[in-house]
Amino acid sequence: MSTSSLPALPASDRPDVAARLRDALLAASFTADGLLELLSAPAYAALARSEIVPALRATRGDTPLETLVRLFLLQQPVPHARVEGVLPVDACLDGGWLVLADGGEVAATVDVRPYGGPGGEDWFIVSDLGCAVGGAGGIGSRGREADAAVVLGVGGASTTLAGITVRRPVSAALDLGTGSGIQALHAAQHATRVTATDLNPRALHITALTLALSGAPAADLREGSLFEPVRDDEAYDLIVSNPPFVISPGPRLTYRDGGMGGDDLCRTLVQQAGERLTEGGFAQFLANWQHVEGEDWQDRLRSWVPGGCDAWIVQREVQDVTQYAELWLRDAGDHRDDVAEYQARYDAWLDEFEARKVRAVGFGWITLRRTDAAEPSVTVEEWPHPVEQPLGDTIRAHFDRVDYLRAHDDAALLEHHFKLAAEIVQEQVGLPGAEDPEHVVLRQHRGMRRATKVDTVGAGFAGVCDGSLSAGRILDAIAQLVGDDPVLLRDRTPAQIRLLVEQGFLDPAE
Repeated sequence: MSTSSLPALPASDRPDVAARLRDALLAASFTADGLLELLSAPAYAALARSEIVPALRATRGDTPLETLVRLFLLQQPVPHARVEGVLPVDACLDGGWLVLADGGEVAATVDVRPYGGPGGEDWFIVSDLGCAVGGAGGIGSRGREADAAVVLGVGGASTTLAGITVRRPVSAALDLGTGSGIQALHAAQHATRVTATDLNPRALHITALTLALSGAPAADLREGSLFEPVRDDEAYDLIVSNPPFVISPGPRLTYRDGGMGGDDLCRTLVQQAGERLTEGGFAQFLANWQHVEGEDWQDRLRSWVPGGCDAWIVQREVQDVTQYAELWLRDAGDHRDDVAEYQARYDAWLDEFEARKVRAVGFGWITLRRTDAAEPSVTVEEWPHPVEQPLGDTIRAHFDRVDYLRAHDDAALLEHHFKLAAEIVQEQVGLPGAEDPEHVVLRQHRGMRRATKVDTVGAGFAGVCDGSLSAGRILDAIAQLVGDDPVLLRDRTPAQIRLLVEQGFLDPAE
């Protein structure tokens, strides 16, 4: 795809220039914390919505930080003399980070946005001008085919995937569809080798810039679609992808439209990932999927899971087809086009959904873990409620519990000791003045923040789990207290214990 109408990018083979630029940015406190202090929370939040007026008002001075914000975040030309005291201007011009503008001014060729790493690192995400956050600012309405190749910066999807990714030391990680390189940047902190792929060569170039400017090791960059750039003999301990998952009438914008019909791109990505994982390796994706008339959406997703893999699939949101079409028409700026053209595009989306009998579209997270277990565990659920990011440790713990439950039948479960997980509270629901509650709810205040209804035996059992007594002995004590048959109680309670362990309310004490 031609990108001739897009600005030339900085050189990706000049690490010396990137290092000098990074030093200058840090020296001026051009960091996430520095921006927040300079701009104030409202103006900083407005930037995340691609609104620049509050930031323009906050940078009317001439300090080094205000100069850099105007240059790299707000894309305003700045007098050459003003920049000279802040940046190595000649090196940045030579390396392509800056260009000369009219009237003795210089301008940035790319957006450079500070990004705080999970360990307090000061990183920088490079993207095309005007595409730092969220959507592409109506890029699809500009009428230039080459603009389809723009590379976006950090959006909500990017940070969601980074937050749910399991972080552990690994030998090899694959960032499939790298975009601006944020997932590769995260992976570089705990992977010996990072491979980043993208169909868009401009994205690979920008990923190289993001890594260099953030002081991270270079990645193995490969051009191609899905797993095409991966050799048959290669396997990875971690695969992550925020793919172009939008279900659209046809490929139009590279960063969002996958070019396959319906949700076939996400299905193909998931189905092909299993054979690319090492034993115990994780593959984690964001995805959209169709809710098709006459078909259970959960069954549809279970059919995607490759053999030999456990899976945890969480649907976070569902939109009807009209909401979905409007969301992505606005993302492309089509609502600002001629009314007749907008309506024609809208009609094309609805025609596509009608032909496929799609009534709604789901969005969520898919995590696979390669186990080669004889009976894989596949959990597909809907959880639209607030969660606490980052969730990487929570997701890893889920699969640890899957292993535990798979290895212990009900008899073994009763012999084991359990502890109530941290920050679990009990809520009792019932009419005021009633002697007994109608039901008891256990609620998590961390991670997935689940809530589950339990009976009085389940609540009593969870409340005394401190690791000192086996599950069976606790049930015997409860049976004696409430006058129940201990044998019958032992028979009917393991299912409830198993559910509490599976959902993270109880942890095995060993």
